[in-house]
Amino acid sequence: MINGAHVIIYSRDADADRDFFRDVLGYPHVDAGHGWLIFKLPPAEVAVHPAEVDSHELFLMCDDLDTTIAELTARGVEFVKPPERQPWGVLTAIRLPGGSELGLYEPLHERAHDL
Repeated sequence: MINGAHVIIYSRDADADRDFFRDVLGYPHVDAGHGWLIFKLPPAEVAVHPAEVDSHELFLMCDDLDTTIAELTARGVEFVKPPERQPWGVLTAIRLPGGSELGLYEPLHERAHDL
């Protein structure tokens, strides 16, 4: 029935953020027309958390946050906060060229995308 998910990042500088996903992260992509790139993402999970106000967030995941931070820093990526350990994972955030933040974390829990 449902065979995937489509994630949208709204950006004040979509071209710069598309370049980031293509050139810095190296994500494979298709051109949906007129330079509108759609990227293949790594395996994904979805979680539902309680909140007072409805919202959505996107976090990229990695196996080793320290190694990933070193690799992305060498590519010029700016990290907006130091790694923070939570019971469920170690997280940080990167600054996208368009100005927004994108979460990045190393899960300490079992990964649902391995099911």
